[in-house]
Amino acid sequence: MIKKNFNYTTIFFFLVMLSCKNESNSIVENSESIKAKLENRYSKLLDYKVDSIAFPRSYSHKNKAIKKVPSKDWTSGFFAGNLWQIYELTGDEDFKEKAKEWTAFIEKEKFNDRTHDMGFKVFCSFGNGLKFEDNEVYKSIIVKSAQTLSTRFNENIGSIRSWDFNKKRWQFPVIIDNMMNLELLFEATKISGDSTYHKLAVTHANTTLKNHFRSDHSSYHVLDYDTITTIIRMKVTHQGFSDESSWARGQGWAIYGFTMAYRYTKNPKYIERAKATANFYLGHKNLPEDGIPYWDFDDSAIPNAPRDVSAGTVVSSALVELYGYTKNEAYLNYSKKVINSLKSNKYVLDTTIQAPFILDHSTGNWPKKDEMDEPIVYGDYYFLETLLRLKALE
Repeated sequence: MIKKNFNYTTIFFFLVMLSCKNESNSIVENSESIKAKLENRYSKLLDYKVDSIAFPRSYSHKNKAIKKVPSKDWTSGFFAGNLWQIYELTGDEDFKEKAKEWTAFIEKEKFNDRTHDMGFKVFCSFGNGLKFEDNEVYKSIIVKSAQTLSTRFNENIGSIRSWDFNKKRWQFPVIIDNMMNLELLFEATKISGDSTYHKLAVTHANTTLKNHFRSDHSSYHVLDYDTITTIIRMKVTHQGFSDESSWARGQGWAIYGFTMAYRYTKNPKYIERAKATANFYLGHKNLPEDGIPYWDFDDSAIPNAPRDVSAGTVVSSALVELYGYTKNEAYLNYSKKVINSLKSNKYVLDTTIQAPFILDHSTGNWPKKDEMDEPIVYGDYYFLETLLRLKALE
């Protein structure tokens, strides 16, 4: 009887061990499979034909077509930035050479005074390039771009004008996204020694800090200022679910923007703002278990609303840096969760898709039903940046 029980116990133990071993092997195989899949996706970027007037922005599953944009589009700098970052991740010189080619085509944007998106375009491309070589041409382009961006600053309002369209409704619109363009200004001061750009960036950040946030620490998308009285005319959205909703990517721009501003200024008010909005984001009841947010936290269709990988990667990248200043493990844990979720067949594009993108399921502009649940270039950019920031912690 004892022997019989012993045999059953032995068999049970063996099966458990075998199951654990098979599960372990499955995890390893899955990890290796995703690694190979990512490398395949990276190669799609490398092999994509260079075109000076058509930067890849997104991919439509429905139309099986790549959306291409000129350099004036706010997303144009991300593709070159992705190539620079993959070079940093892999050490493969081919990515560096291809990054140089794409980066060069953005230079003319240094004169474009019709947009606030100078940082997205110029710093995500030329700024990344400066990490690998002391390139005086790149430096001069960044400084010139900062000069051009400065022309959009209104001293009375204390902000950089975001958009020029919709003039029948808005007088001086400022969007939370604009925080991301301040990095270009901060760096221009470091390069040139001219403190003008740094001071302008600080003034814009302070105005945003004062006016852009709700009592629950979430951010509005658009604030419109009266150009004569400088009072706030309206607080609205352009890409969110409603004026009072919390557009996920907008929260990401806020967290990232003020964390970055703290890096250059060490202003404690900036780090407190980043922490408060990060805590709002992480503690929201509608944040999914895998960390990839719905495109807007207040979409009435949740849980059937679209996700936004790009919002998740913006926040995951920001929170690695924020962790570095606060040592709050919750921030680092979220970033790791997002990366673990994205390194899966659910989110990494299938190898059969012939498009220069890595991740699926980003949401571009829900109100216009544009770029819905698709691969989008900036989702890839902040994914790669998160990988690099996590790697730097090792």
